[in-house]
Amino acid sequence: MAKLFITANPKQSGLSGETPSTLFFHSRASISTGPQQQHGTFYEFRTYYIHPHLNAAFHKLTSEKVHLRTAHSELVGYWSVEYGGLNQVFHIWKYDSYAQRAAVRAALAQDPNWMEQYISKAMPMLSSQDNEVTYLVPWSKIQKPPKEGGVYELVSFQMKPGGPAVWGESFQGAVCTHAAPGYALPVGVFHSEFGLLNRVHVLWWYESADQRAAVRHKAHSDPRVVSAVRQSVAYLESQKNKLMFPCSYSPLK
Repeated sequence: MAKLFITANPKQSGLSGETPSTLFFHSRASISTGPQQQHGTFYEFRTYYIHPHLNAAFHKLTSEKVHLRTAHSELVGYWSVEYGGLNQVFHIWKYDSYAQRAAVRAALAQDPNWMEQYISKAMPMLSSQDNEVTYLVPWSKIQKPPKEGGVYELVSFQMKPGGPAVWGESFQGAVCTHAAPGYALPVGVFHSEFGLLNRVHVLWWYESADQRAAVRHKAHSDPRVVSAVRQSVAYLESQKNKLMFPCSYSPLK
């Protein structure tokens, strides 16, 4: 059975040269039948939980050896969690297909430098790991912040069962109103494929934690935002967030 999903036409997807704010604020969602994804590209979210007394050592080792990992596949971003979870790192890896990911994992297992210089040292520093496979929603694309040195907020929404056919349009409306000029930059909006289902993540960028607090206060006094959130929250079961700082070796800074 074909899945229902939210999509946008090529002009609304940013392919015609529209600005990021125009893309998010003015795109019109429509419900249609078809595959959830038009191509095989997916993003693996990985969260590592570090033993507190080894946090500094883990970051030092990773900064020195992460090039051994990025030689095999594309790293989108790597962050240290500051609020919403202590002693955690969060990173996103891009793959063109599941076959590519399997080949990368096999190659890593056979890479003596990676295994000896990093894995053998890093794994004892971790208390646990978690991962999730996600797709960009059809009306989103990865956007780089206008400058380096800001902070990122990962907001994860657990939506009611039914998928985007049920809550996609309302959710898009809530994101778009928050993405209006002067509020926040949505770096990417992701829909889970493996992990908790009916889960959506929005990765936001702000100039600073204080700027985030100021613009959120302003946004939540905006009648458009209030109205959009009220519509979306009817489909919401829970949400959580993390404020994160990009590591020095993160492509997204």
